[in-house]
Amino acid sequence: MVNKSRDITEAELNVLQVLWQQGSSTIRSIAEVLEPSRVDSYYSTVKKLLERLEAKGFVKREPAGIAFTYEATIARDDLVGRRLQEVAETLCEGSLTPLLTQLAQHHDLSRKQQKVLMDLIDDLAKQNNKP
Repeated sequence: MVNKSRDITEAELNVLQVLWQQGSSTIRSIAEVLEPSRVDSYYSTVKKLLERLEAKGFVKREPAGIAFTYEATIARDDLVGRRLQEVAETLCEGSLTPLLTQLAQHHDLSRKQQKVLMDLIDDLAKQNNKP
């Protein structure tokens, strides 16, 4: 089962989203994106969030002159997969099929999204048929 104590809060997720969008960033540059009108007062909050994310293994920091830069160590897709697996284990006895079925049936998928999904299914079928 997924270790929920290592999961991230919404505020931590906001920081990760900045890192995914901008790449390696300083505390100040993250604060500028998240709270542009309160950068100075939000700086310590961002620093604490980054410390928590680093302790959980979701970011790493590197010295950059007198500051540090932070970089996400988990990809967005990996976090989505973790979260979906947690929901599957909690609600669906570990099966992802009910989740995928619900998403496909109850959300209007565009033709492009349908094609991506069908291509994924085809690719998985081909991989499973390899000797």
